[in-house]
Amino acid sequence: MTALDIAPTEIDLAGRRVTLRPLTAADEEAMLLFANGLPVRELLFLKRDIRSPRVFKAWMQEIAAGTIRSIVAVEGDVIHGCTALVRDELSWSPHVAEVRVLVDADSRGMGLGRLLAMHCLDAAADEKIERLTVRMTTDQEAARQMFEEMGFRPEALLRDHVRDAEGVSSDILIMAQDTRSHRSMHSVYGLG
Repeated sequence: MTALDIAPTEIDLAGRRVTLRPLTAADEEAMLLFANGLPVRELLFLKRDIRSPRVFKAWMQEIAAGTIRSIVAVEGDVIHGCTALVRDELSWSPHVAEVRVLVDADSRGMGLGRLLAMHCLDAAADEKIERLTVRMTTDQEAARQMFEEMGFRPEALLRDHVRDAEGVSSDILIMAQDTRSHRSMHSVYGLG
């Protein structure tokens, strides 16, 4: 069991009761509503368009296979954020995983994105992952700042790497972190 295989946990998010729990197949409708409510520009860092039911079903298959671990932040039946820790143990980089975090506009600035990202870092430590990466478009300044504060550093810039439906290209920034720094921070603060 990892930090992403949590029992439902309630948190107070600026006066709102939000539950963190694993993503399940029963969340399809809520996830599609969540994804369709985000600006397309904020989804471009993802390798697949999560607004598609077909992509959601593939996501569930990857969760069942153990290559993706996802949690959602929900209030009732509404998803306000989600995260994924993506790993391919059959690749040349089984020691590396990718962190993905999405938060709706109404839940930003309250620490939800950071909390979701920290769950991924904790799960990576549980799974003995040595390196983490995160992708974002270069205009996602708040995400970049948050990940830098968590110890991620820019490693690559992929120019014109993604293109939206209108054909507008965007660059992708890849940041990475050696998870030993995260583990040592936890050790310093007596967190395990």
